[in-house]
Amino acid sequence: MAASNPTGTPETPALDLGFDPDALRHKYRAERDKRLREEGNDQYLEVSGDFSRYIDDPYLEEKIEREPLVDEVEVVVIGGGFGGLLAGARLRDAGVQSIRVIEKGGDFGGTWYWNRYPGAACDIESYVYLPLLEEVGYMPKRKYADGKEILRYSQEIARKYDLYRDACFQTEVTALRWDESSERWIIETNRGDAMRARFVAMSNGPLNRPKLPGIPGIDTYKGHTFHTSRWDYDYTGGSAEGGLTGLRDKRVAIIGTGATAVQCVPHVGASAKQLYVFQRTPSSIDVRADRPTDSEWVESLKPGWHQRRMDNFNVLTSGGVEEEDLVQDGWTEIIRNLLFLVRNEDEPDLSPDALLKKVELADFQKMEQIRARAEALVEDPETAESLKPYYRQFCKRPCFHDDYLPTFNRPNVTLVDTQGQGVERITEKGVVANGEEYEVDCIIFGTGFEVGTAYSRRCGYETYGRDGVSLSEKWKDGMRTLHGMHCHGFPNCFIMGSMGQSGFTANYPHALNEQSKHIAYIVDQCRQGNQHRVEATEEAESEWVDAIVQYARLNEKFLADCTPGYYNNEGKPQDRSLQNANYGLGPVAFYKLLEDWREQGQMRGLKVS
Repeated sequence: MAASNPTGTPETPALDLGFDPDALRHKYRAERDKRLREEGNDQYLEVSGDFSRYIDDPYLEEKIEREPLVDEVEVVVIGGGFGGLLAGARLRDAGVQSIRVIEKGGDFGGTWYWNRYPGAACDIESYVYLPLLEEVGYMPKRKYADGKEILRYSQEIARKYDLYRDACFQTEVTALRWDESSERWIIETNRGDAMRARFVAMSNGPLNRPKLPGIPGIDTYKGHTFHTSRWDYDYTGGSAEGGLTGLRDKRVAIIGTGATAVQCVPHVGASAKQLYVFQRTPSSIDVRADRPTDSEWVESLKPGWHQRRMDNFNVLTSGGVEEEDLVQDGWTEIIRNLLFLVRNEDEPDLSPDALLKKVELADFQKMEQIRARAEALVEDPETAESLKPYYRQFCKRPCFHDDYLPTFNRPNVTLVDTQGQGVERITEKGVVANGEEYEVDCIIFGTGFEVGTAYSRRCGYETYGRDGVSLSEKWKDGMRTLHGMHCHGFPNCFIMGSMGQSGFTANYPHALNEQSKHIAYIVDQCRQGNQHRVEATEEAESEWVDAIVQYARLNEKFLADCTPGYYNNEGKPQDRSLQNANYGLGPVAFYKLLEDWREQGQMRGLKVS
């Protein structure tokens, strides 16, 4: 029997792996522990009051003037990103004509409307990430589409499905209220609207509300600041392709080293007089290997290729096995490593515990490659060491970039590794870290978006169901839904996204597509039966919550062992109710569950009247 180490994990027998698994476990635990912060999500500031300028829209060419709307539509969709676009498209396919999309920004695009920083691009291959490719008849220009192309494509989807017709841009929802007497939702906005809708689909998106770090002195800095989700090209010059000429005489600080920073740092580093990159936790940086779309490959595709490719990617990134890896990128490589381990055993043990151990070893192998890559590409040994991530691959969202690591070889680029502690304070002149002040002309916050905060706060509005009960009140002790989309007490209301009790997948548009198909089916069933309302029963909701809690325990240890981030509630997964977890059997099983539910045709768990 294997001995146990101080962490309680059984010691791993000696294997010809090229690394010591037990040493890595200890290293991962130590790196996690020094990043734990008592305040968890409270370490971040809400962008309101004096900080509300960080969410102003810098891209508006002119303000839309209109009278308040008090009319009625069949379906209101809140959010004009991929969720809203997919909901609109699938509802159109179901024959719904009266659809109104309400969007805070000036056009469709969602994340890709707001995030126009230099280098912005998808981190999952375009042929999987972009939805409705076959339906729209579009093929991305490259394996990884840039932000400009994705924004244009979003608008193309809207045109294809005639979603511009009744859209309300530059409009923020301030409240949703269910009117029992008319069986309609009243949608209040900052434009004085009080429009009505039979159904409401909320697709506010997980990356819509920027967050700021609660660094002492953040409000005292005298220089220029902005958040990456509202890039200030008036200050930096240039465009999404780079050429930031406004920074050539500027000392710049970027706080944050997540997916956004990984993409924009090379451009800032190429343009700024001096760039300081302040790092708390290094990202995992794998090979990107972007390339133009192969026309011969396009010609070889058969109808249905897009769904097959999305499903294939989803299975592999969820730990499943497919005969062929259609994407063959860094996302799916861990499964290839796992299969290699299994194939090289004379009599592989495929029990659940043994498979978990093999997955861990495959993960170690992958992350050893990532760390070796940092060492090979970064010339300064100390900087290279600081850029090595010591955690499991999916503790943080993996990044893929070929220029980020070499940027630290530039003489004008300095990595300030805070050893997991973060920036100490901000002064009138600059940023203090590790006891040293760095005077800068500009601070760019690449600190991401609110994820672990209350749903109504992230939405920017409250939802009031039957008897005036708010969604915040209903969820005060944790989420309560059926399938993550329906709430008892909130008729004709659909919640979109992978925010909880749903099927989480790395390819977020895939989740939105599956939810959109489900919503369109339910709306169509109500229309065909001339039924006015649909609502989750209390019993079905309770059963689903129980299932979520039961399965969530399967993933508790993995999240607890991860370095702090939004995946594990900033290192405090125990502080988030288990019932806020996603479906524990994974997205493949969840989407199959929804498909089977529709095929049964009984609307089980929903009261329709």
